[in-house]
Amino acid sequence: QVQLVESGGGLVQAGGSLRLSCVGSGRTFSTYTMGWFRQAPGKEREFVAAITRSGGITNYADSVKGRRTISRDNAKNTVYLQMNSLKPEDTAVYYCAAAAKGFIPTSRPDDYDYWGQGTQVTVSS
Repeated sequence: QVQLVESGGGLVQAGGSLRLSCVGSGRTFSTYTMGWFRQAPGKEREFVAAITRSGGITNYADSVKGRRTISRDNAKNTVYLQMNSLKPEDTAVYYCAAAAKGFIPTSRPDDYDYWGQGTQVTVSS
């Protein structure tokens, strides 16, 4: 069992930056692939980025490539999402998730076993 808690969301102007953090409980955090997803009002949850358990392989959605960096610190049981050049269309609730398939940076929500409660990111124009 892994419990995930996100933080770092907030209100930012277009062009600004935010860094989201997700802290996981338990000694098995380092065995999970970690992912970030987002869900805007009235839309389906969509993949943003993922990182394998060792941090050696990352995967990004085409819509955010070049503007997002996912990283992790297994000693702190934490995964990060650095978001730069934010746009109003990035406004959403951002969720982190953990997948037991620790060596695949999967983009499929169904592959993830545990989810956080989400953190709101609002980008004003």
